Amino acid sequence: MTVLEITGLSARAGETVLLEDVSLALEPGRVLVVLGASGAGKTTLGLAATGRARPGIELSGSVRLAEYPLLDRPASELRRARAGVIGHLPQQPSAVLDPVRRCGPVLAELAALHHHGRAARLAAARTALAEAGLEPDLWRRFPHQLSGGQQQRMALATALVTRPRVLVLDEPTSGLDAANRIALTARLAALSRAGAAMLILTHDLTLARALADDVAELRDHRLVPSPAVPEHSRFDGSPAASPTSPVLVVRGLTVRAGRTTLVEDVDLELAAGSRTTLTGASGAGKTTLGRALAGLTPPAAGTIEVDGVRLPHLARRRDRAQLRAVHYVHQDSRASFDEFRGVLDQVADTGRLLRSLSRADARLEAEELLRSLGVDPLDRRPGLLSGGQLQRCAVARALMAHPRVLVCDEVTSALDAANRTRLLDVLTAAANRHGTALLMISHSDTAAAPSADRTLAITGGRLSRHGD
Repeated sequence: MTVLEITGLSARAGETVLLEDVSLALEPGRVLVVLGASGAGKTTLGLAATGRARPGIELSGSVRLAEYPLLDRPASELRRARAGVIGHLPQQPSAVLDPVRRCGPVLAELAALHHHGRAARLAAARTALAEAGLEPDLWRRFPHQLSGGQQQRMALATALVTRPRVLVLDEPTSGLDAANRIALTARLAALSRAGAAMLILTHDLTLARALADDVAELRDHRLVPSPAVPEHSRFDGSPAASPTSPVLVVRGLTVRAGRTTLVEDVDLELAAGSRTTLTGASGAGKTTLGRALAGLTPPAAGTIEVDGVRLPHLARRRDRAQLRAVHYVHQDSRASFDEFRGVLDQVADTGRLLRSLSRADARLEAEELLRSLGVDPLDRRPGLLSGGQLQRCAVARALMAHPRVLVCDEVTSALDAANRTRLLDVLTAAANRHGTALLMISHSDTAAAPSADRTLAITGGRLSRHGD
């Protein structure tokens, strides 16, 4: 029996074709993995499988969920049709996590769509937490109190809590360290054996090899069968810049949230043109450290100096030169853009506001930088770009400042191998050309290691040298 059937699906944003005549069918317990480069249309396909589309995108064709047509249905009917039948994990957890509500009660509320009685709802919610690999004490936390990897798993819990027959998973391993990626793969395999059908949209070839019954690829807007999962590509970076006197000097940096210590007594030095990878498990403190350097999360103690000048702990107290000196690329790239403005203007704003470029010059430089990253510089709103395209736009926006220190938080998580190589090439060129010190935050010490001078690890908020 087919539980999800898509026939002749097309998607357009104005005159731009995103998907063309896509067809697929899913049976219980089967896993279809769809591969494709960043911008190929994977996220558009995943949303369409649930009967939805981003603003400005028109869908045509047929999408049927257990014989129920989903396209062109009122939102209230769609919610009833999907409840307990299909679960969706978006690429960006912020799309499903309510920022003003604690995670546990939201899970219990979702469980009410499938379970009756308070005890049954609470039990289902706690089971979903465990299946997503989360600790019970995260029940009372708000989304902003979770690390990027924890947010990803909490979003997965919201998809699992109604016990759906179909799971649509968009880059489910992005933001996860190696241990949690392996654990998630095992959980998904167990769900598949229990009868759940899965549509997985990813560039994670290891995940594809582990789970796929069938593999297809989005190419030129069409879905074509893929006879085999290709081998991984390897980034071959240019020689590392010679270390000089430190650009960034951090001493005794400590960050707390209430009585909880998130980062403890960190000492760190970065030389001009150097490239350092910072690894650690989800929740280890990687993002907190990066945000503290940029003045976005205030430390409780410690000092941050750039070129011998001590920076205020809060970004709003830093002058324009200090704001330009340290830039942070957010892990959640979509949430970092204004959804109502064109991305090109937002990228160009950095050069205009921090380097005093004219609007025309800033746009020209932004266009050139976006092209070097493989992104069409048309001034589209964020909702019309894929997660991987927005990641590269976020990097471009930061590079427009010609910063002394650039902190990149999981900036390759949504990229296929070719675009990951391209991005790392551009970052390496910036390090060499402008003397920018790069701090690449990653859950995997292989994601950026070939281009790195050294690798550091953070565990329980404490920093240690992993290797040179």
